[in-house]
Amino acid sequence: MKKLLLALVYTALTAGANPALAADSDIITPLIAGDMKKLAVHGTPKATSNAPFELADGAGAGTLEDYRGKYVLVNFWATWCAPCRKEMPHLSELQTELGGDDFEVLTIATGRNSPAGITKFFEETGISNLPRHQDPKSALASQMGIFGLPITVLVDPEGREVARLRGDADWASDSAKGILKALIEARKAG
Repeated sequence: MKKLLLALVYTALTAGANPALAADSDIITPLIAGDMKKLAVHGTPKATSNAPFELADGAGAGTLEDYRGKYVLVNFWATWCAPCRKEMPHLSELQTELGGDDFEVLTIATGRNSPAGITKFFEETGISNLPRHQDPKSALASQMGIFGLPITVLVDPEGREVARLRGDADWASDSAKGILKALIEARKAG
C-alpha cells in the first residue's frame, strides 16, 4: 500500500511539475500549415547553448540566457545565403506585429559576415527592426547543431528549444503568427 501511495504521489508530481513541457507542442501541432509544415516540434524541450555571440554595432556580447522570460525566434543566417534574403522580410514583419515583452525575433549572422556586409544586406532587404548580431566563429551555431542556413529555432521563456525549422519559411504567414500568438496567450493564461 505504501508503494502504491508513493507511486501515485510521484506520478502526480511529475505530471504537474512542468505543464509547459507538453503544452507547447500540444499548442503548436494543430496550428501547423503551409511553410510551417517544415517546423520540427520537439515533444520534450531541448537545452540551448550559453555560447556568447557578438551584439550589433560592437555593443559587447550576449547569450540566449539574456532573452529568458519570453519566446524567442532565433534565426541563424548569412549575408551570402539567398534563402535568407527571401526570408528576412517575413521575420521583420513578424517582429513588427508580435515583438515586445512576450516575443522577439533574434537574428544572428553566423560565420564570416562583415558588419558592413550585414548592414548592406539589411538595407537592401528593407530591414530596420531586427538586430544585426553575429556569431563570427560559429560557436553558438555549432553548439546548437546549426548546419546549413537558414535555420530558425523557437526558444521558450525558460530558454529551451521547443521547435526548429530548416530552410526558409514565410514567418509572416497566418500559420506562423497563429502558432506564436497561441503560445504567448497560453503562457499569459497559465
